[in-house]
Formats: sequence, structure tokens, C-alpha cells
Amino acid sequence: MSRIGNIFKVEDLRNKVLFTVFMLVVYRFGCFLPVPGIDQNAVSSISEQAREGGVLAFLQLFSGRALTQFSFFALGIMPYITASIIMQILAVVIPKLQEWQEQGAVGQRKTTQWTRYLTIGISILQSTGLVFLFHNGGGGLVSSGSGQIDLVPNFTPARVMLIVLTFTAGSSLLMWMGELITTRGVGNGMSLIIFCSIVSSLPSAFGAIYAAGLERLIIFLAAFVVMLVAIVFIEQGQRRIPVQFAKRVVGRKMYAGQSTYIPLKVNQAGVIPIIFASAVINLPVLLSQVLPSKGWGASLSKWINDNLANTINPIYLFVLALFIVGFTYFYTAISFDPVQQADNLRKQGGFIPGIRPGPQTEEYLARLLNRITLPGALFIACLAVLPTILVRALLGPSSGGAAYALGGSSLLIAVGVALETMKQVDSQLMMRNYEGFLSKK
Repeated sequence: MSRIGNIFKVEDLRNKVLFTVFMLVVYRFGCFLPVPGIDQNAVSSISEQAREGGVLAFLQLFSGRALTQFSFFALGIMPYITASIIMQILAVVIPKLQEWQEQGAVGQRKTTQWTRYLTIGISILQSTGLVFLFHNGGGGLVSSGSGQIDLVPNFTPARVMLIVLTFTAGSSLLMWMGELITTRGVGNGMSLIIFCSIVSSLPSAFGAIYAAGLERLIIFLAAFVVMLVAIVFIEQGQRRIPVQFAKRVVGRKMYAGQSTYIPLKVNQAGVIPIIFASAVINLPVLLSQVLPSKGWGASLSKWINDNLANTINPIYLFVLALFIVGFTYFYTAISFDPVQQADNLRKQGGFIPGIRPGPQTEEYLARLLNRITLPGALFIACLAVLPTILVRALLGPSSGGAAYALGGSSLLIAVGVALETMKQVDSQLMMRNYEGFLSKK
């Protein structure tokens, strides 16, 4: 709390914080700005059904309920996040992207520009798919007692182009706002937008638990605090591998050897495995809507809806946990390459004490990474499954929306963003040599 008070004592930092808050307020305003050509009565019906869970509850999690409102920012920041993940994966297999990564700031600008182009393309595809999906009653994802819901009753090419253009413009504007927060505000703009979306859904989720009884709210609050402490403990946990640099001669000067370390986080992949796993496990639910309505198609659709669309089903929970563990190893292997790290150490004249440079260093780093990744992957899997079980046990079968809002992925993102933002605030206070901050440290 003293750090938060010190923020407003530094004029430059105070302006950055106020600018960040202003941009987030603009984002929340856009989440309720309706798109032209949409039937608002149908939107209200979809919002009600999204509270019951299912694919809609997952899709609206990262948009701050803007998707089920069919508002200007309905796509949220997910097109940009998807484009960034795709570019990061492609950098492993495309030599040109690897070359850009090695070019420093120049290569980073090129990668960022292509990420923007890819974001616009993904936004166009997603917005077009949403318009056609919800014109056809949500593809079976939503329904009402009187029949299927049609969000676009006046379905003409001009109206479809207008809605697609509006959604794409909203996604592009949100991408620009995120980059603006990163450069002129405090923290990572994209992460703060997701943080704002998740936090905005917490009051209604806690309200749903409170409506079920005060004693249930107390039980969940106790579990909530325990989860927060566990997340902070795991997020801050790291294995420090000591590295020693030999003496170097540069010109006529000799530089003494230095000692440092390579930090290997327990949760190297962050929340990416949960996002990947949730998206993959919900993909069959979306695809089941295009299967034949009779025969084997009807049987397969029924099995998918009973098992993979039900977030409390044991099959769903087991498959989700399995996917999370697999994606954790996959993403960790992409983000941290032992071969590249060992090669960089060798080029810089560094070595791990007791380990020879070269292949032995590669094997040592790979072995440590596998050992550290396992508890991190199991923790993420438990974090994604246990809160859902707890919320369902407290609220019953009609708690899908609250289960997603209070799920492990939401808490992991919120805590991670909060920790990173406070680290940036601390570093800026240290840079300004603020006496009040240093005396209390």
C-alpha cells in the first residue's frame, strides 16, 4: 500500500497511471457500445444463456462480456493474442522470422508489424464467422423456448459487411490502445486489457455465490485466498542456475570474471497452456454443430455435448488437465531452447560450474527444465480444474458462467498481470531514486 501511495507523489509516474486508467475506462465503455444492425432482444437472451456456462462462457471470458453483448469490442484482444502466439510458434520453423528475432529492435519492429497484419486477418475471419453463426441461431450453441435466436434479422451483404467492418475496427482500435498503454502508460497494455476483462466479471460471480448463501461465500472466499497465495508462490518460484564468466581481455583492459545465474521459472509457460487447452477442447463442441442431425452425427454430437461441453463432467476435466500438461511442455520447449542457451553461453565465454560447455550443458539444462516443468504443469492443471469443481459444488449445475469467471485461468492471469505491473512500478520508483520508497524497502 505504501508503494501505491508513492506512485501519486511522482508527477511523471502519476500521469502514466492516470493515462492507463483512462484507456481502460474507454475500453470498458466500448464493451457496452452496441454494434449497428443487431437485434438487442436476441442479445439479452444470449447474455442470459451464457451465464449457464458452455462455449459462450469461455468465449466471453477474455472480452469482458463484450462478446455476448455484441458490442464494439466484442472480439476483445484475443485476435492479437492469437496472432502473437502464431508468430512465436512460426519463428521456430521459419528461418526469416528467426533472423528477425536476432536483429534486435529492428527485427522486433518487423515482427510487430506482421503481427498487426495477422491480427486484422484473424479479426475479419472471426467476425465473419460470428455473424453467420449467430444469424443461424448460434449454430445450436444457444436457443430459446420459441426457437433459434437470430441476432441479424436483416441479413443482407451490406449489413454483414458493416458488422464485420465494425468488429474488425474495434479489434484494431483495441490493439492500438494496448500498444499505447505499453509505451505511454504503466505495465503491458495487452495484459492489462485482459486483466480488466477478467476483473469486471468477478463481482457478478461473487454475487451468484452470495445469493446461494453467506456460508457458501465464506467457504469460497477462504479457498480463494488459498489459491491466490499458491499462485503468487508458484509464479515467483524459480530455479537459479549459477553461471560463471571467465576473464576477458578487451583491448588493453582485462575484465575480471563475473558470476550470474539463469532463472528458470517453475511456471515457464504462464497461462498459455490453459488458453490453448480450453480452445482445443471446445473446438469439437463447435464442430459438432455442423454434423448430420441423424444417425452417427446425432450420436456423436450428443456424446460431445454431454461430455466435452459439460465443464463438471469427469471426462471433460481429465481431458482438460491432460491437454494443459501437454501444452505446458510444448510451450516451454518453444520459449526456452536449451541448445540455444548453451550456445549463447559458449559464445559469451560463460559456463555452469561443474558442467562442461557444449553438449553436456545442453543435457543439463534440458534435464533441469523437464524436472521443473512437471510440478508447474501439474499445478496449472489443478488450478484449472479445482475451482470449477468447488464452484459447481457450491452453486449446483447452473453455475457455468461463475465457474469460468472464478476459474484458475482467470486467477492466474489476474495475479500474473498484477505482479508484473507492480514490478514495473517498483523499477520506475527505483529509477527516480524516490527516498520514501527506498526508506521503506
